[in-house]
Amino acid sequence: MTSTLTPRPAERAEPARAGGGPRRRTRLLALPEARWAAAATVCFLLALPLQLTGAPAWAWGPLYALAYVTGGWEPGWEGLKALKERTLDVDLLMVVAALGAASIGQVMDGALLIVIFATSGALEALATARTADSVRGLLDLAPATATRIGPDGTEHTVPVEDLSVGDTVLVRPGERVGADGTVLDGAGEVDQATITGEPLPVAKSRGDEVFAGTLNGTGALRIRVGRDASDSVIARIVRMVQEASETKAPTQLFIEKVEQRYSLGMVAATLAVFLVPLAFGEQLTDALLRAMTFMIVASPCAVVLATMPPLLSAIANAGRHGVLVKSAVVMERLGQVDAVALDKTGTLTEGSPRVTDVRVLPGSALDQGELLALAAAAEQPSEHPLARAVVAAARDRGLHVPGARDFTSAPGVGVTALVDGRTVAVGAPARLADTAAETATELEESGRTAVLVVVDGVPAGLLGIADRLRPDAASTVASLTALAGTAPVLLTGDNARAAARVAAEAGIADVRAGLLPQDKLTAVQELERAGRRVLVVGDGVNDAPALAAAHTGVAMGRAGSDLALETADAVVVRDELAAVPAVVALSRRARRLVVQNLVIAGVFIAGLVVWDLAGDLPLPLGVAGHEGSTVLVGLNGLRLLRESAWRRAAAEG
Repeated sequence: MTSTLTPRPAERAEPARAGGGPRRRTRLLALPEARWAAAATVCFLLALPLQLTGAPAWAWGPLYALAYVTGGWEPGWEGLKALKERTLDVDLLMVVAALGAASIGQVMDGALLIVIFATSGALEALATARTADSVRGLLDLAPATATRIGPDGTEHTVPVEDLSVGDTVLVRPGERVGADGTVLDGAGEVDQATITGEPLPVAKSRGDEVFAGTLNGTGALRIRVGRDASDSVIARIVRMVQEASETKAPTQLFIEKVEQRYSLGMVAATLAVFLVPLAFGEQLTDALLRAMTFMIVASPCAVVLATMPPLLSAIANAGRHGVLVKSAVVMERLGQVDAVALDKTGTLTEGSPRVTDVRVLPGSALDQGELLALAAAAEQPSEHPLARAVVAAARDRGLHVPGARDFTSAPGVGVTALVDGRTVAVGAPARLADTAAETATELEESGRTAVLVVVDGVPAGLLGIADRLRPDAASTVASLTALAGTAPVLLTGDNARAAARVAAEAGIADVRAGLLPQDKLTAVQELERAGRRVLVVGDGVNDAPALAAAHTGVAMGRAGSDLALETADAVVVRDELAAVPAVVALSRRARRLVVQNLVIAGVFIAGLVVWDLAGDLPLPLGVAGHEGSTVLVGLNGLRLLRESAWRRAAAEG
């Protein structure tokens, strides 16, 4: 069974809720598939102990019948509709198999099959609904209302849907931008990580572009609306995720690709085994018994189990090590990838700025510790990410951070405070003096943000701040290169210098920086059109379209956005980047076990079928042989549950 994200048309156009409150996530029992599966499960669990304790059939029989009806009517109906279109659907085969088991007295086995199938369908429906919830919830990033400034200068609070191109809106400190547009007046620092993935707020002033859903920091901005709400970057991300999910080719396990022909062939062969001997005068009972034996030994149970246990065991093993793989189809597809695209911020890097350099300027009487302590004291009252990075660096070094008075902050400029009787200013590169220009240029060209520290009006030093590379990033890139056969490509919305620095440290040559979400999607689609099976690893809202369109998408779970987590096919829950190549290698081991199991199942089926057709295979022996092969391939697949399987996969990766 496969599914795609297909929200109702009304849901696609639904605006953000009034007040910007979060949308409710779909509850499990709100889905009809889940309610039917729950009913079937309850009936089965009530009937099973009654049967096992020897209760009369009238006590447990009706309960089993209810389990068949509640769990099987919907897939059976879908199967009949498919049959009407001349397609032998797996849903119908499941129901027929369950009814066939009941007809020969295996009522409990058939009911168990119904319950398992119904539960699987319910979980799939829940996953689809939750993904749709996250896509619709993305619209909540943009505020429900905006402050529009009229021609006479009056302010009016209006729904963002009522804004028109050319309107002027006011965005106060701490508010989210209500529409895509251009800054007319004011200065501030805008956190636009949801759109570009940049880890640091970006200074905005007259003439700069801003996006709906981004967060304004200090400073008020007057913005001219440049796009309708339906055409904002956030709205386009929603559409791209929906379209990528809907147009992504439906996927099936390998065995499901041949299941249609095999099932048709088995049905036709069973009828032939029954009718041909009957036409030549064989007794009805003998012909029926031979046909039933043939149907049992030719049944694809062992073939189906050849695929599922290895993949499910790999899923369970990966889950124990912090990688949530959402389905057996995903686990199979992970081993097929031959190209990798990586996001930067929050994926290759830790996603938060850190102080990497402390440079004392010539002529300053301070050492590195004193310089950092004064800067941290001045920055301590600030909520800016750079300020938090400076304070954290001082604390990590065990420095004493004195108190500060008379704190002031100017958007896009920096902060000033009185620390131990000295005036300390920590500022942006625009405030750099000539004596510090060379050092600042060196820091910025290496992809760091340069911050000047001025003490009593004299430049005292520079701090270099950057998003730190994950410790396992370089080894992960090398492992993915070996597994895919080609080096990964870096796709990021961050600036080119920062991207180049991270790529150089991680060992990536192909760097594409300054990308908006649609640009990342286009890059992935280009690779797919070239015949590559692309693995995308990301964590943000801006990665969601690429994750949805990729052959396989993996999200970093700890800092990942809800949309990225729901859109991705797998989630690295513990944010261990090295788990990505490990799970790819584990998938390839699972695929090798699948091939082994198919060979085992094929040998058993062929041998039993030949015996039945050429000789006289007793029905009990046929059942024993069939079940024995099923157990054998099942146990072989469970080998991937062992801890050593993950260790070997990690070593291969």
